[in-house]
Amino acid sequence: MNHDDENELFNRLEADMAPDSGAEVVDLGKARSARIGSADSVGPRAPDSDRGRSADSSMPGAVKPGEWEAELPDADDPEAEGLSEGAPVDPPREVYPPSVAEWMEAKDKARLAVLPDWVKLPDQRRAVRKWAIRHYSTVVGYHAVRLPCIYTPKVLAYSPRGAWRWSTSVGRWVFDAEGKGLRLAAVAAEDAGEYLKLSRQRNDRVRLRGIVAALAGFIGLAAVLTLWVMAPSWLLLLSIATLTTTLGVVGAPADRPLIDMAKVTFRKRKLSSDIVIRAHEAAGLTSKDQSIAFPRPIGRDGDGWRVVVDLPYGKTFEDALKAHARLASGMDIAPTQLFLDKDETSGRRVSYWIADRDPLAVPSGKSPLLGATRVDFWKPFPWGVDERGNPMMATMLWLSLLVGAVPRQGKTFSARTIALAAALDPYVRLYVFDGKASPDWRKFAKVAHRIGFGIVPKNGLDPVVHLLTSLRELKADVEDRYHRLSELPLHICPEGKLTPEISRDKKLNMPLTLFVVDEVQEYLTHPEHGKEILSLLVYLARVAPAVGVSVMTSTQKPDDKACPSELRDQHQARFALRVGAYQVSDTILGAGSYSEGLDASKLLKSHKGVGLLKGMSDDSGIVRTYLANGQDAERILTRAAALREAEGTLSGDAVGEAPAPETSATILDDVAAVLGKGEAKVWSETIVDRLADLRPEAYGPWAALEPKPKAEALGSALKPFGIATDQISRRIDGRQVNKRGIKRDDLATAITERNKKRDAG
Repeated sequence: MNHDDENELFNRLEADMAPDSGAEVVDLGKARSARIGSADSVGPRAPDSDRGRSADSSMPGAVKPGEWEAELPDADDPEAEGLSEGAPVDPPREVYPPSVAEWMEAKDKARLAVLPDWVKLPDQRRAVRKWAIRHYSTVVGYHAVRLPCIYTPKVLAYSPRGAWRWSTSVGRWVFDAEGKGLRLAAVAAEDAGEYLKLSRQRNDRVRLRGIVAALAGFIGLAAVLTLWVMAPSWLLLLSIATLTTTLGVVGAPADRPLIDMAKVTFRKRKLSSDIVIRAHEAAGLTSKDQSIAFPRPIGRDGDGWRVVVDLPYGKTFEDALKAHARLASGMDIAPTQLFLDKDETSGRRVSYWIADRDPLAVPSGKSPLLGATRVDFWKPFPWGVDERGNPMMATMLWLSLLVGAVPRQGKTFSARTIALAAALDPYVRLYVFDGKASPDWRKFAKVAHRIGFGIVPKNGLDPVVHLLTSLRELKADVEDRYHRLSELPLHICPEGKLTPEISRDKKLNMPLTLFVVDEVQEYLTHPEHGKEILSLLVYLARVAPAVGVSVMTSTQKPDDKACPSELRDQHQARFALRVGAYQVSDTILGAGSYSEGLDASKLLKSHKGVGLLKGMSDDSGIVRTYLANGQDAERILTRAAALREAEGTLSGDAVGEAPAPETSATILDDVAAVLGKGEAKVWSETIVDRLADLRPEAYGPWAALEPKPKAEALGSALKPFGIATDQISRRIDGRQVNKRGIKRDDLATAITERNKKRDAG
């Protein structure tokens, strides 16, 4: 628009507005020129309130010191094209025909499912089936109990009244009692014609109905006589009972029905939006200006209700988590009935599951391992169920597990279920040590490669030394696995990692291994060997899972003295059953777990075998572990022993192969004994031959090996003590021969360090 057009439009608007307004008309062009001139000369502009006071407000003298005015967009400025005062700052809403994909997506969202969730989803079907069985069995039982003592006396009492009501009704029907009112009305109106008409109609009805009633009476009497004379006794009794029941139902008072309603106590009241809103108000999650929103309807989910809520802006899932107890109180339920799930699509969206009753107090049932013939430990196996009854699978691959709880809460049984699953895989090697020497783990002697109970020596065997020997043995095995996996051909070990095929190859001897230590604090506080046991467990928990060796420890005292943090922190997975305080729960589950809503101290004493699992998968949650009592464990272990015997994988203590604690405990002294005076460096295979001569029962199997494996066996045995093997060159028959061996100085240093540790212990 040019300047002339702008003036013409302005003049037209001025003419239209002149009669209705006494305000002064300002020429936009002059005003703009004056504004530009004043801005160049003075700088700051006067506020709008000053400009409205007089026509001279645009002059420099009208500007007050310290007062500034925002510059409105100038239409002449090319950068301000399309801008105007009062323009919306929100991006415009795009209006365009939806694409085919958007149209289909909208239709998909609006289309109702053909079948409801409780028909399609297995857990929903199972929940409905359980509810139907529970509901109708209760109804049947309720009426069955009341049938002989309440319903039968009522029927006998009401049947005479029912017979009278029935005979009265038949008599009224036969004599046309329903037309009596019309006839009386005709008499009152003195309408003779109408009365005669109604009388003739009544006579015809009574005649016909009397015949019908007489015929029905003769037929009924004949039927009764026939039943009395010819029918068997059961049919006669059934007929009498049916007739009596029918008359009793007819004779029952209208306000007191014959059959009571079954009182099904496990059905809870229906959850409504008002209850949910009230709960959030009581929890302080809403304000007067902002309340919650329901993005989807409230509906049933298994044995409870599913509610999805959008909290007010600024509130988060963590706020709802902190208000868990107040939310439960606002819904008038126990805190153990309310479960919160985070919605990844929005920080303020929370999904609640409100159980009909405390699901954690319901036993999870027997372990499915009782019916399993074998288990593949490379795959997840059943460990328990969650709060909604959905199966919870466990895996011990590439991780270590810490289990903690107060006594008598199912800690040992929960850990034992995992060990039972490992036992049912014949290619899993088991180490089991129980610090309290309880009968819970005794039956594992059928399958365990190494096993020990308590801390007190018995029958010439010190269980603590046995544990220490096993830890050293396993540490050497772990180090050897790393070395051998890196040297295997690519077609056998493509990525340098353990595979199911490698673990099941007996020649390679690298099976999956589970090292179980129950009541680990008993061993860690041992006055002589506790420190070395701690260091070996820390090493295995940190390093061994990567080569298929998992460590599972359990304790009822997870404090820094009985179970130091340097060991707890190496466990990738944690399982906390009921504990005494939230600090203890945080100690087991890891720092910060309480702020995430994981608090095992909230579990009740009745929640046996129930705990919080963290770190085994991406999700943390509740697990109600399956039960396998002592008899169940014995049945499973008997089957596991048969499997291992058939596969030829029974080894160690399970077949009476005594460990060689002397080899591990005295290897340094034995090597020192066979070194000659003045020998600074000796080949490993030479040392093995000398050791076999010294103690053939311990070192004879090593001497029977080829030269390279012979040297590797000695190297693996000495590696836990910090002795490395190096290339040693010697001239034999004029040739320079290089072989791996050890140095006397390294051996002397290792013996000195060992003696220092013993003295410190």
